[in-house]
Amino acid sequence: MTKTLLSLGHGFSARALTPLLLERGFKVIGTTRSADKARAIESEGAEALLWEPDAVRAALGSATHLLMSAAPGPEGDPALAIMQDDIAARARDLDWVGYLSTTGVYGNHDGGWVDEDSPLTPTGKRGKARVVAEAAWAAIPDLPLHIFRLAGIYGPGRGPFEKIRNGTARRIIKPGQVFSRIHVEDIAQIVMASIERPNPGGIYNCCDNDPAPPQDVLAHAARLLGAPLPPEVDFETAELSPMVRSFYGDSKKVSNRRIREELGVQLLYPDYDTGLRALLKRESEEG
Repeated sequence: MTKTLLSLGHGFSARALTPLLLERGFKVIGTTRSADKARAIESEGAEALLWEPDAVRAALGSATHLLMSAAPGPEGDPALAIMQDDIAARARDLDWVGYLSTTGVYGNHDGGWVDEDSPLTPTGKRGKARVVAEAAWAAIPDLPLHIFRLAGIYGPGRGPFEKIRNGTARRIIKPGQVFSRIHVEDIAQIVMASIERPNPGGIYNCCDNDPAPPQDVLAHAARLLGAPLPPEVDFETAELSPMVRSFYGDSKKVSNRRIREELGVQLLYPDYDTGLRALLKRESEEG
């Protein structure tokens, strides 16, 4: 039987996982609500499926593996809203299920360390919604669920360089602020390692070894470009969108010990210097 991964909400992280699955003989079905994104999914070797409840339920029937990437919406988790009973009915037939969550579930720790056993004390609406969604997936009996809590994601097409080049980058200064981050290709290899070594009930923080103040990362990116340092702006007086301001409400360092010790993952980009240099190299190679 062909191993088939049904990817619900086939976005940036799931698309990075796709080539790893394909080279191992998997069939990948990725759902999307956009015809343009469907064409992009097809171009990368996966089968695209427009988000329509009956079609998604039908695809679930042939899946051996299930990955949920889409964020909770007003109705809660979008997959469970339309097919929780279908997923529950197939729980024992699935070899592996993954849920991509966020380190936002830990809330604010004033720059202190958290790990997978830390209490879930989210401060914002998105973090609280993720805690509810994690619990809803975990409540499905016999589901071989693995939860991945992702730090700030960057990668090809999603980095600091464009804002530095066009002059819109700003170094937001909030004393004591520190974030963790993760290159999308490392998310992919972490999830792939879990698929190859299932541990139902496992929870994994996905982050690199180098939590750092965001302004330091931006300044380093500017130096790599040979560009002037972006201007400093005080957090308290900065004009920020509610979403950006909410990110600065949490300050913590996230431990990745479990992915290294349990899954044996050696990060491709263990710190932001390595990751940013790789992005620049890729840009130059692609012209």
